Amino acid sequence: MYDYFLGGKDNFAVDREAAEQVLELVPQIPYLARANRAFLRRALRFLISEGIDQYIDLGTGIPTQGNVNEIVLDAIPDAGIMYVDIDPVVCAHARALTGDRVQVHQADLRDPDAVLAAARQTLDLDRPVGLIAVAVMHFVTDDQEAGAIMAAYRAALAPGSFLVLTHGTDESLDRDTKEGSVGVYEKSTSPVHLRSTAEVARLFEGFTLVEPGVVDLAAWRPDAETHQLDGVYGLGGVGRR
Repeated sequence: MYDYFLGGKDNFAVDREAAEQVLELVPQIPYLARANRAFLRRALRFLISEGIDQYIDLGTGIPTQGNVNEIVLDAIPDAGIMYVDIDPVVCAHARALTGDRVQVHQADLRDPDAVLAAARQTLDLDRPVGLIAVAVMHFVTDDQEAGAIMAAYRAALAPGSFLVLTHGTDESLDRDTKEGSVGVYEKSTSPVHLRSTAEVARLFEGFTLVEPGVVDLAAWRPDAETHQLDGVYGLGGVGRR
């Protein structure tokens, strides 16, 4: 659905149908998708300024405009990038769209051992890495499992690495809207679990949060292109290992 919310064309009928149901409940979703993408752009530019030239993108989805490879390779042509997604169709599209400049690995982000084993084949995990978990951890619905997953990745990262993470939140949704939108996802293959600011911050355990911490997407180091919406529908943060 994410590509559809961004106005892209790399989506399927079942995605469009479900997306329209969500839009009826939360019409701000296209803004949220764009805010998420804008946050990613700002966060990547920050990591690039910190000298990070290796990236693992968890749950990448079909690459669309402004994705990791476009931003990073424009600044660092020889950067190492690995995209990870569980969907073989997504992986096939990603390979076709990125060519040989990005390693695309089919795996479940909930299996850090498999993901990290693949990453070690092309990246140097003894050096700092940018771990990207943008709009994916709300698909891990169990809080204990989500924490364990992030702890496993953190333990494998070299000091100086960064975690870039965004997450859906229900802090501005009334009960009916929350239940309705979550219900749409539950009928799909990807149920979601919206978390509070405190719950999202716990996913950064073991990382030092970069200022301003875990905040509304538009409030994280905004630039001239950042637009604020009334209400908080997505949270984002960057942590340093």
